[in-house]
Amino acid sequence: MNKINTMNNIERIRQKLTEYNIDAMLVTNPMSRLFATGFFSSAGALIVAKNNAWFIIDSRYSEAAATAITGALVVPQNKNERIGDRIGILVSENGIKTLGFEESKITYEVHRKLSSKLSTEHGTEMLPAQTLINKLREVKSRDELDCIIKAQRLSEKVFEEILPIISTDITELELTAEIIYRTIKNGAEKVSFDPIVVSGANSSRPHGTPSNEKIQKGFLTIDWGVCLDGWCSDTTRTLCIGNPTDEMVRIYETVLDAQLAGISAVRGGVKGVDVDAAARTVIEKAGYGEYFGHGFGHSLGREVHETLSASPLSEDILPAGAVMSAEPGIYLTGRCGVRIEDTVYITEDGCENITNLPKALVVL
Repeated sequence: MNKINTMNNIERIRQKLTEYNIDAMLVTNPMSRLFATGFFSSAGALIVAKNNAWFIIDSRYSEAAATAITGALVVPQNKNERIGDRIGILVSENGIKTLGFEESKITYEVHRKLSSKLSTEHGTEMLPAQTLINKLREVKSRDELDCIIKAQRLSEKVFEEILPIISTDITELELTAEIIYRTIKNGAEKVSFDPIVVSGANSSRPHGTPSNEKIQKGFLTIDWGVCLDGWCSDTTRTLCIGNPTDEMVRIYETVLDAQLAGISAVRGGVKGVDVDAAARTVIEKAGYGEYFGHGFGHSLGREVHETLSASPLSEDILPAGAVMSAEPGIYLTGRCGVRIEDTVYITEDGCENITNLPKALVVL
């Protein structure tokens, strides 16, 4: 993990405190803590103030955190205290009167108890400031992009390894198991989400669950990703088992044309809804508009689904530096479905497609 980058991310948080009118930022989402420090733990809290930063962690992670984190002081949580007690001590000792927090990443009960404690005992007000973290996480540095590209290349290697074993003699679940096994065997720590492997009529289910049934003739959709050094990839390819019909070819080519149209519309400062519309128009003109029920894409990075979207309901302006999926689809209920997904890095005047896998229809 690049400690220079994580130190910079803590500093980037610090530089935004005045803009959000807060003395410090409380970071509780594990993925946001990973973004800030380069260290993952299932528990703990990070406080970034104007002149210091503290990473509060219990004994399960304290030794590893002390070794890994250089941009914040690691504060062990006493076994006889709750994390809120330690947060209270730090805000009191450092004169923190306004504490930003990630409002959608904390439960109502935790917020109620913590805000009451900080207000009553220390005169500290908790203020929603999740946008501060979200905006920083939206834009990836070139070093961070390189990490995502490494994850993407590993996932492509996994795909190339499973291609020769795809047949109607194995089940959807068996192929799923091969993806998971080869993901870890090739050096990733885990898959970034449960792989989607659906064939034949099941391919009409965009997020269908792999079954114990053998792979059926017709379309086979594989949606998979890996997590490498804390960075996620996300890719989908649709193959055909046996010769496709003319309509199947038409559906596949329509989805591919739609994806290319959406990718061509991507650039820094464009509206997510306009990117979606560029792809959706192609599908609608081909007569399949009602069969494209999800959005064109979403941002990814430390998480496979982050905050930005390109969809009919999106209110996002897509910034240069964001990493987005590009994944239109057509799904005919009970018959077949096609999705083609790449990942792009948004630049000021366009985007860079970081996916290397070919997109011509593969017939097995």
